[in-house]
Amino acid sequence: MTDVVVLGGGISGHTAALHLRRMLGRRGGHTVTVVTPNANWNWIPSNIWVGVGKMKKPNVVFPLAPVYAKKGIEYRQAKAVAIRPQGDSEDERGAVDIVYTGDSDGRGKAGTEERIRYDYLINATGPQLRFGATEGLGPDGGNSVSVCTADHATEAAAHLQATIDKLKAGQPQTLVVGMGHGTCTCEGAAFEYVFNVDHQLREAGVRDTARLIYLTNEAQLGDFGVDGMTFVDQGFETSSELWTASLFRERGVEAILGAHVSKVDPGLVHFETLDGLNHELAFDFAMLLPPFGGVPLKAYDRAGEDITADLFAPSGFMKVDANYTAKPYEEWKASDWPSTYEAPGYNNLFAVGIAFAPPHQISRPLKSANGTAIAPSPPRTGMPSGIMGRTVATTIVERIKNGADAPAERASMTEMGAACVASAGAGLRNGSAAAMTMLPVVPDYDRYQSGRDIKSTRGEIGLSGHWSKLMLHYLFIYKAKAKPGWFLIPE
Repeated sequence: MTDVVVLGGGISGHTAALHLRRMLGRRGGHTVTVVTPNANWNWIPSNIWVGVGKMKKPNVVFPLAPVYAKKGIEYRQAKAVAIRPQGDSEDERGAVDIVYTGDSDGRGKAGTEERIRYDYLINATGPQLRFGATEGLGPDGGNSVSVCTADHATEAAAHLQATIDKLKAGQPQTLVVGMGHGTCTCEGAAFEYVFNVDHQLREAGVRDTARLIYLTNEAQLGDFGVDGMTFVDQGFETSSELWTASLFRERGVEAILGAHVSKVDPGLVHFETLDGLNHELAFDFAMLLPPFGGVPLKAYDRAGEDITADLFAPSGFMKVDANYTAKPYEEWKASDWPSTYEAPGYNNLFAVGIAFAPPHQISRPLKSANGTAIAPSPPRTGMPSGIMGRTVATTIVERIKNGADAPAERASMTEMGAACVASAGAGLRNGSAAAMTMLPVVPDYDRYQSGRDIKSTRGEIGLSGHWSKLMLHYLFIYKAKAKPGWFLIPE
């Protein structure tokens, strides 16, 4: 009998758990346990639509407990606080210390601690939303809103509607959407939200009296944290910068680039730009995303000595089979990136999705004239996260069936492609979305002149993109609910 524990019930962890249970079957006594602090699963890409009032929270979340009960997956509504990869003085098997955050099992466990054993562990804890990195940022700071969770998005929608009501009353308003720190990731989400806000303002008939600003740490539009893209559009080679900038001009959205937000006061954003100058921007509505960090986890050896620095990078993300040697941008290689997601020295411990530590940025590392880091951090969400979860699940199943020395499956971001459909406004007749594909996610300049296969990297915007994103919304919620044939829907 083998015990597999998955920390996190987001896209990567949930995908891994479902595939593990499917591939291991229910015979043989193997257990799959998911530890996650949240009672609900959230299809995060559609939080954008919740944040502008096009969907409600129940459209993007569902309870995890019934799904896991149906599939024979054990569930702990708890947060992991420590990993013991060598076990402890009582048992040499690996262990995780958890603290229950809810009473989803009805046993009144909230606040209690437990140590659970594992033979294989997948760290898919996702990000810590570091609103505290910028004074006054987000729901925690109280001076801006967010769409990172369904509850955040619901609050954002209410603030947006209040702003629209003021516009209808004849009061000009300034709306700022973007990144709340110089090291943020998920620029794509801010891109989607700013154009959905634009769409809502137009539908409400108040766009002419609203100033809409996109405030980003990207040095150029279309960077998206992946150093931009080069592709063929209507027979001509173009860049994501030109392609994206045309949309900003068409919709009348202002862009402030290369910005690090240092503080958010009520109605006032303070930010520094790459030239080292400091600025202030007054606003009536602001949705600014936070930087991500690793979920706080400690690590201990069998004797109880702290080995956190051995397993985790300073960012809090777990080290895996990547090359973490510090070196200048010119020496970065695709081979630096991980492919198996094994923690060094432990062939039964993995980190996937946002939980693994990237070896370096994908976008060019930039600093302001004052030395402030202003550059996107690597995105590791959506399709790549799902692929990693399935790949590591396959590795574990192979090792359970064929021995611990069975080779690991590979899923390097320097080899895998990704598709992204970025909403630019919701509506069955007048909606639009930017559909983008890239291969590979992390550019490989040794293989491709532009870093990527130009034939497989492209972008297109239109109503068909919105229909595609809406279809994906329902498909992936169906998949996450483990409905019949769920595993036939690709990650």
